[in-house]
Formats: sequence, C-alpha cells, structure tokens
Amino acid sequence: MKVVLAEKVSPATLAVFQRSPEWQVVTHDQIKNGLEAELADAEALVVRSAVQVDAKLLESAPKLRVIGRAGVGVDNIDTEAATRHGIVVMNTPGGNAVAVAELTLGLMIALARMVPRANATMHAGKWEKKSLQGSELRGKTLGIVGMGRVGLEVARRARSFGMELLGHDPFVSARPNQRAAIAREYGAVLAPLEEVLQKADYVTLHLGLTADTESMINAQTLAAMKKGVRLINCARGELIDEGALAEALRSGHVAGAALDVFRKEPLKDSPFFGMENVILTPHIAGSTGEAQEAVGVQIAEQVHAYLTTGVVQNAVNFPSLSYEEYSALAPYLELGDRLGKFLAATFDGKIESLHITYSGALAQMRTEMIRNAVLCGLLGTSGHANRVNASAIAADQGIHVHEQKDEETQSATGTTLKLTAHAGKQSAHPGVSVSGTVLHGRAPRLLFCDGIDIEAPLEGTLLFLRNQDVPGVIGRVGTMLGELGINIANFSLGRAESAAGKDGVRQALAVVHVDAASPAAQLAQAAEKLQSLDAIRSVRLVKLK
Repeated sequence: MKVVLAEKVSPATLAVFQRSPEWQVVTHDQIKNGLEAELADAEALVVRSAVQVDAKLLESAPKLRVIGRAGVGVDNIDTEAATRHGIVVMNTPGGNAVAVAELTLGLMIALARMVPRANATMHAGKWEKKSLQGSELRGKTLGIVGMGRVGLEVARRARSFGMELLGHDPFVSARPNQRAAIAREYGAVLAPLEEVLQKADYVTLHLGLTADTESMINAQTLAAMKKGVRLINCARGELIDEGALAEALRSGHVAGAALDVFRKEPLKDSPFFGMENVILTPHIAGSTGEAQEAVGVQIAEQVHAYLTTGVVQNAVNFPSLSYEEYSALAPYLELGDRLGKFLAATFDGKIESLHITYSGALAQMRTEMIRNAVLCGLLGTSGHANRVNASAIAADQGIHVHEQKDEETQSATGTTLKLTAHAGKQSAHPGVSVSGTVLHGRAPRLLFCDGIDIEAPLEGTLLFLRNQDVPGVIGRVGTMLGELGINIANFSLGRAESAAGKDGVRQALAVVHVDAASPAAQLAQAAEKLQSLDAIRSVRLVKLK
C-alpha cells in the first residue's frame, strides 16, 4: 500500500499511517520527480489546499482509491473526474469547527465594540473614547444560517453571551427530532430564512456552496434584513453578492460586516477596501495550530480506515457510513455484487433497464450503496467499474436503474434483494429476475431465478443450466463432468411449478458448483459439451468470489 502526503503534515498525522509498517508513506519533501510520477503506483493521496488535483493529474494515478482533503473545501479537487475514476474523495467537516466558531464570535465582538478602529486610532496617538461607544451582544438576536457543526458551536458560545438564537437550516428543519434537540440543547429556535433575516441583529453564515446558496445574500435579502444589522461570513465567499453588500454598507442599512472569505482569493481588489465598518481577514477562520492538527489527524484516520476496512467517512462523492453501519451493510454489499455478476452472466443480450427491489430489513438500510454494489457486479470489468463510479458508468452505458423498497414483504430469512433486468423495448426478451439473501450474517445465497425457486450458494465457480425437467439430466451432467476430470462441489436444483410450452414439458434450473482448481479451458469445454445435450437449453459459466 502506497500513500502520498503531497503537503506538509504534522508528526501526529504521519504517525497514523505509520501504524501500518508495511505501507510505503511518501511525504511532501520526499517527492523528487514530481507528483504525477509518485502517483503512478499510489493508492491514497492526502492534500490540503495548495495542491491542485485535476483530471490530468488523476490520469497519472491508475491505482488511486482515495483522496483525503485535510479541511472542508474541495475546490482544489476535481471531484467529477475522481468519481469517473472510481476514487473516493473525503474531507474533514467539523475538524476546525471550534476555530471557526471562535473567530466568528471574535468578529462579532470586534464589530460591536469597534475594536479595529480603536486599535488604529490608539496607534496613531489619538484618544477617541467618546466616538468609540459600542454595543453589547447581550439581548441581541443572532441569526445562524447553517446549523451544521460550525453553526452549533457558534450557538453554544453565543448563548453564553445572553443572545437570543434564531437558526435556519433546510436539512435540520426537515427533521423534527433534530430540530427539537437543537432547541432544547442550544436554545435556538429554527425558523424560515426570511424570518431569521428580518429579526436578527447579527447574521452569521455557515453553509456550504451549492446552486441554491450561491449569492443567497443579495440586494433582495439584504433589503429584507433589519436596519443596522451586522453580517459575518466565515463560510464561503460565493454566498454573498459583494457589490450588493458594499452598497448596503455605504447606505447604512447594514451597520457593519466581518468577512473572512471572498469570491476571489487572495483578495487584491475589493469594494470593501477603505470601509471603516468592514473587518477583513485573509481566510484564517480555521487556521489555528489546534485546528490544523485536528484536521490532519482526522483525514489520516479516515483514509487509513478506508484502506484497511472499506469504511467510508465524510466522502463528498460517495455515501458515508459509520463503522457500525458498514459492518451491518457489508454482507449485503457482497450479496449485491455477486447477484449482479450472476445476473450479467445468465442474461442473454444487452441490459437496458434494471429494477432493484429491497425487501424486509434491507429496505431500511443505506440502499444507495447496495445499488452501487449491484451495478459493480453487473458491469464487471466494464469501464473499470467499482462501487464509487458504477452508477455513472451504468448511466453512460444507457442502463436505466429503478429502485423500490418493500418493508412489509418478508421472506423466511427476513431480508431479500431482487434484481429484474430487461433488454430494450424493441426486444422480444422477456427479462430475467433473480433474488437472494444472506444466511447466518455472512453467506450470500441465491433464492430465485427465472420464476423458479432454487437455493444455491453464491460463491466460487459454477455452471448455471436451464434445462427440461426430464429423467436422466442430473446423471448425464455428473457423468460428463466426471469424464472431464471436474469435481462437483455442490448441485442445486429447482423446477417450475407446472409444465409450460407447446411440448408440455416442465422447465428446470441447476446450479452446479465445481472445484475452483479446474482449469479454465476444461470448464469452457464442459460448458460446450453440456450445451450439446438435448434436454439442456443453455449453459453459463459464472465465476464469483
């Protein structure tokens, strides 16, 4: 395992990777021939904000599995290109939450008490005590837009100043239990954005950048704010229309602003230059020794956990799970992968649509990851599919995926996964359905195929037969494989409930597990010879784990 630490990290961060002495860890000062050359055989890359991880760089990293960003913003990483390559991109939200929250409160105090001007006049030899009468935070209403980890840390500290707290967060607002918990623990009332902006004496932003949040503070929303409001932004510069804010500051509608982030950084030209009621800091909210240490160790732990256990935490392009969630889901990820492989091997033609049904307890799990596992198995080595990029590759190949959750229906095992594949609308192919479950918490098992109940282990190397239910088939199959020197490890049978077709012969299925030691050429010959038997309609060779 090779890990490249492309920027300077602390000894504590490095120590996390050194827990695995067999790993090769390359630090930033050991990169001699350029990052591209170093990534040629690397499986993990850790960066901060200086290194640009673009599509060109990723082309030189065919084995890369994970990129860790020690920090929150991932602007320096082409996440779309990483996803296409099947690379998980992780960041560290909350690692610097305390640092950002403390600066936010510090900026609020500086605005309320005009600290920058007081400091400047004193250094100029002036004593302007009368003109520097400020105001208290006590009794003022603080509007916190974004109640994530940073927003909650701000709320915790602001409450100790005796402030009234109004919060807005679309994700929290949609969860009544979480909303109630925040009100109870932090004394913050969750309200619509319009109400927060209208009532707040101070507004602080703690949101990520999305299509919905870009320029959310604009001429219209500024006009809706209380006259004399003060605005703090330690989140993303793109949240604010800088021209509109500058005009509101000049008019006096906004009494002051403290800005740590900007649309273009470093800040070289700004409408805020020279404004006494604006405090500007150079994106330092998370820049404390403690915070930098925390995010470095956090990303190292996340990358190490992913490479050793497969647990994905704080990913920006893939569902994240706790270790406990992953442990519960892991057997069903394996089931999805193997069931997808089985379906791909037994389906005639090109799959154009796939219907996935999650039944019983499975319907309550993080099914997006199971979907990716199914598609990964279905696509096989097509486009180097893995559980990160499988959905994107399936979409590129024109496979339409439909999902359904059925918590009510339960089999004897309580949990089943069903896949139904169809060819195009113009095809006469009737489609194929397969379903499976996990036995004893670890063993993927086939339960159903082609309308026939058949129980068989989903493992190893197997021959899948569709045949007529007539005497002698089992014996002839066993004899033929024996003559070729192929040992049968397990023989599972299933047959239709009634006869079908013009000949009135019942249809049947067989899953024949053979020893993995059998040579590939021998297995191919066996499949060809079995196909020649009159009673056998088709034979497929399927290789699973």
